[in-house]
Amino acid sequence: MAGVQDQLEIKFRLTDGSDIGPKSFPAATSVVNLKESILAQWPKEKDNGPRTVKDVKLISAGRILENNRTVAECRSPLCDVPGGVTTMHVVVQPPSQEKEKKLMNEPKQNKCVCVIL
Repeated sequence: MAGVQDQLEIKFRLTDGSDIGPKSFPAATSVVNLKESILAQWPKEKDNGPRTVKDVKLISAGRILENNRTVAECRSPLCDVPGGVTTMHVVVQPPSQEKEKKLMNEPKQNKCVCVIL
């Protein structure tokens, strides 16, 4: 019976309202492993899918889950329904943010042109 309690049914809700799962995960599974599972199961027909684990953010009970934590550490007491399915929301970060950060760090050149008539 203890083995059943160590398993969590989790489904991942995408931004368009569709789901991946539910799938059973051990409570000792890390958030990084959940993200890898999402990458492997990402629907091929969806545009703008994540390329790496860094592109994915998981949100559960209003909190962004940290990669180094386990599912058991991230569990919310409100979501602990025996035999229930926990829904985690998936947010994919657009890859253009790195380019924007580089542009912001570069000094801007003044291109002011004045015309006196």
